[in-house]
Amino acid sequence: MPDSGRTTTKPHIADTPTASARRAGLLVTLVLGGLTALPPLSMDMYLPALPEVTEVLRAPAATVQLTLTACLAGMALGQLVVGPMSDKWGRRRPLLVGMIVYVLATAVCALAPSAGLLIGFRLLQGLAGAAGIVIARAVVRDLYDGVEMARFFSTLMLISGVAPIVAPLIGGQILRVTDWRGVFYVLTGVGLVLTLVVWRFLHESLPPERRHAGGVGQALRTMRGLAADRVFTGYVLAGGLAFAVLFAYISASPYVIQEIYGASPQTFSLLFGLNSVGLVAVGQINGRLLVGRVSLDKVLGWGLGIILLASVALLLLTTGVFGEPGLAPVAAGLFVLMSAMGLAMPNTQAQALGRTPHAAGSASALLGTSSFLIGAVASPLVGIAGETTAVPMAVVQVTCSVAALGCFLLLCRPWRVTPEPRDA
Repeated sequence: MPDSGRTTTKPHIADTPTASARRAGLLVTLVLGGLTALPPLSMDMYLPALPEVTEVLRAPAATVQLTLTACLAGMALGQLVVGPMSDKWGRRRPLLVGMIVYVLATAVCALAPSAGLLIGFRLLQGLAGAAGIVIARAVVRDLYDGVEMARFFSTLMLISGVAPIVAPLIGGQILRVTDWRGVFYVLTGVGLVLTLVVWRFLHESLPPERRHAGGVGQALRTMRGLAADRVFTGYVLAGGLAFAVLFAYISASPYVIQEIYGASPQTFSLLFGLNSVGLVAVGQINGRLLVGRVSLDKVLGWGLGIILLASVALLLLTTGVFGEPGLAPVAAGLFVLMSAMGLAMPNTQAQALGRTPHAAGSASALLGTSSFLIGAVASPLVGIAGETTAVPMAVVQVTCSVAALGCFLLLCRPWRVTPEPRDA
């Protein structure tokens, strides 16, 4: 495989039917950005309401956190189905079906009378919402390669990064005028608008001659071949474990910031948005200044190293090594951790998908499923000691960041020149 920081654009792209889609430029970027923004909207707009849901539904905090885990697990499992489907039938049809089901499931979430039913419909919401996640990445792989693909992922981070910035702010404002159910009504409207936009403006990016004719068996063989690629698996695991660090923060921060440090839902939303600004800003530095000048592996290594250092700092702060830290030092550590995700996330995706031009949908499914499943496992662990300590959050973050860096070094071996990927 050529140096990942210098890979050239696929020469056949301009001769395919997807050339017109690429010329759409900004429109394609906005539509794909909307699809990748839907998961953080679904997760983060709901975060300020978690303490209220705990009280209204009379459920333990750990049970209510399962509403996050269920949505995340649904997004993970759904990608395993939708990814291969999109390789066989194209990108548009599976995406539109998934979006319609997402809208219906979200509307039902707003009516759920108990935590159990809310968990169930959040699972369905995640299963359907997986279509937008996996197909957006597959479309990028259809249209771009190498450095250009890495830059596009960084651009998507700019657009989708607006969602975690504004989502908690919107959620906090919704809670000022209504209850937690209003959050799901708003999400229903967002999903409906996005479905209409996809139907109207997103054209098919996978021409018939590049689709897979096989069924479930062929899809499983393709995934098995992808998993047998040591380097691809290394990027998948490194990205998934880094995402678990991020999701440990997402699932624990409402309780850490509001319950432990006494901040209001609006203050929590502002801090969450500030951290998202850091992630987006560093992602743009990655795409505009680093990609093409520094190898993707080197930038990825920096990102994972900074995440590890920030996680260790948070563990020292929350265990009281430096005394009672207060909100400001903890918030600063979380800001550094979130910002470093702007170096890790787009580059793991670009490096993994760059090895799989023959099965972008299946590769995107494995990439997304691993991230969401590992994140779903990390979510309940952050609340294992109750709502009065942030130590479990920091422990999970340190553990996952060490594992992410280890997988990257041991499996990807970035100091070596990797061989060309094999067709699955």
